[in-house]
Order: sequence, then structure tokens, then C-alpha cells
Amino acid sequence: MPSRLDGIRLVDELELENQRVFIRVDFNVPLDKSTGEITDDERIRAALRTIQHVVDRGAKVILASHLGRPDGERVAGLSLEPVGARLAEISGWEVHLPDDCLGDAAKKVISDQRPGQVCLLENLRFHPGEEANDDEFARDLADLCDIYIGEAFGAAHRAHASVHALPKMMRERAIGYLMRDEIEALSKIINEPAHPFVAVLGGSKVKDKIGIIETLIDRCDALCIGGAMANTLLAARGADMKASKIESDWLAGSRTLLEKAEKKGVDVLLPVDVRSADDLDATEAVVSSVGALGAGQMALDIGPETVERFATRLAAAKMIFWNGPMGLFENEPFAGGTLGVAKAIVDSPAFSVLGGGDSAAAVHRFGSDLAKGFDFISTGGGAALELIEGKPLPGIESLRISQ
Repeated sequence: MPSRLDGIRLVDELELENQRVFIRVDFNVPLDKSTGEITDDERIRAALRTIQHVVDRGAKVILASHLGRPDGERVAGLSLEPVGARLAEISGWEVHLPDDCLGDAAKKVISDQRPGQVCLLENLRFHPGEEANDDEFARDLADLCDIYIGEAFGAAHRAHASVHALPKMMRERAIGYLMRDEIEALSKIINEPAHPFVAVLGGSKVKDKIGIIETLIDRCDALCIGGAMANTLLAARGADMKASKIESDWLAGSRTLLEKAEKKGVDVLLPVDVRSADDLDATEAVVSSVGALGAGQMALDIGPETVERFATRLAAAKMIFWNGPMGLFENEPFAGGTLGVAKAIVDSPAFSVLGGGDSAAAVHRFGSDLAKGFDFISTGGGAALELIEGKPLPGIESLRISQ
């Protein structure tokens, strides 16, 4: 099977000295709503190896990213200023942030750069041309640089100007180490699945993960499903989920998925017990079997017996893919299922891939020691799922050079 990396160069194959190198990173980090402070800097740290390589080769480094959804307008709370400060803090580089990603200010910062200095352009999405994949906006960015490096895996599934239109305009283009590692690790799920292969899926909606569920049914030996999406599947099997969140319009589709899995011989493990409450802000969870939910109760996390059932299958696995939390982990009484599954995966001898998104955020929240137990943690939720599904990602295909 052809490699997803065919026709794509790696950053260390390029001559970088004295060149203006545009690195499209994914610094779309979570911010505290009240203070504006960065709550998780893993995406910044993940790009450091590539940035360091370019700095060491004597290039002028130009970093570009989006942050949040400003919808083409300048939003003070979505400036990349705190990102630049954190990057400088953890790297030791001087990081200069012009007040726009285009124009005279950006050109001057890049022109005046000295060794050990880095230019971080202001939020790309302050311009409507970014999300519109506008060629004129991309050409303006191209005027700033000589070489393009794609390192924003988390945005690779978006056909936006800085990840799609721009690299196609650049003769010299390549991927960074993070993007390379993402593609290689996730490709193992498709090309080299080791059996028993167990997939763990969570999150809120079945309809958002229909593609990945169908793909995994064709490849894995067992599916462990939690989160609110499990409520819909349980209801499709006839369970009374009381006040739990259910996608009523996906009950028939869920039954079809369960039937397909049965025909393929794939075990689908759904919760047998849950942690519930009558309010999302509840400070205490009620543990009960799925069939004994009280009136007005919502299932907000998988229960301890379910964690044990999942852990038994995970312990015997040789490959594990996980995407989506098992419950409302942001609220402490409903974090136990996600934490329990994370520990079970880390304790398993299997090659483990964590598919980014909320599940990665949860693991990082539980502590760096737990995160280190995974073989690979993707920085992209949606991009990871689409790559595994076999979809072409604009931010990867635009880097491919005809062979």
C-alpha cells in the first residue's frame, strides 16, 4: 500500500540557511475563559523540534497559526500574544509578534531578524481570507517567505489558505517532524494493525463519528464505546436511558452499525453501569446499572464495572486506538471513567495511539506521567479521524510534489 508520505519531503531535506522559512504550526491552544491564560501548551511544545532545527540551520523563522474562531475579525482575546510569551518562556528564543500577519509590520520584523529570534505572525483568522482559502491572501503570505513547512497537523483537514492554497504556491515545501510522526503513527492503524486491535471511542455524538466507526469495524476486533454517544447505542438496543442525552434521529443508524459489527465478528462493548446525576454541574455522582437509572437522571460517565470490562479487553490487546472521553471529565465526579480507561491503556502492553481532541486534553489534565505512558498522542482530533478514515487531508496533499 502506498505511503501517505509519498512525494512529500521532510524539513531536513531542504537547504535552509539564510532563507525565510514559513512554518505553519498549530498553536490553537486552550485558554482560560476568565484570565485568558494558556491552560495546556502541549501543541506549542510539540512543534519545538522542527522550529529548533530551522533555527539551528541559520534560517529566518516565521511561525503562523490560528487561534479560536474570530470569524475574520480582530478579536483582542484571541491575539497570539500569550502564545508568543509562552513560546519564549519554554524555548529561550526572542519571539517578536507584529500586530498583523501581513503588511509592513510583519515584513519589517522578518527583515530585521537576527539569529535566535523568531517571528510569530498574528492570528491568521483575523483575516477572512484564511478560512475562505483565498488565493490573494495566500499570495500575500507567500511574499513573506522562501520556504514553506507544514507542521499544523491539527488543521490539516481544513482547506484554509495557510495550509492549502499557500504551500501549493511554494516551490520549496516540506513537512516538519511532528507532521511526519503524526502520519506514520496514525497510518499504522490502517496499514499495520496488530491483533487483537481494540478501539475505544467516546464523545457526545454518534453522527460525528459514523465514518470512523465504520472504518474501525472493518479493522478492529473490539470496540469499547463510552461517552454520550454510548447512550444512543444503548437506547438503540432498547435501554431506557431516562433523561440522558440521546440522538433520537440516529437510533436506526445505530442499530445498523451494531448489526454490521456483529456480522463482522467485532465485539461492541457498551456501558453496563454509569455515573449519573440530574444536573451537569452536580457535585456528586450516582452509580447504577444501565437498567436502573432513576427518573430524571442523566448518564454522564461510564461506571466502575464498565471500566473493568474495558480494561480486561485492553490488557489483552496488541494495538489500541482511543478517541473521545468516556464522560463529562471536566466535572470531577464524572472524570473517573476517562481516567480509568486511560490508566488501563497505559498498563496494557499494546501499541497505543491517542487520537487527539478532548481525550488528549483529558489525559494531559490528569498529569504528564500518565500522558507519557501512551506510545503516541496526536495533536489533531478531527484530522486524526479523517486520516484513519482514508480521507485526503488538504494540508497534507498540498505538500505533495509530483514524482
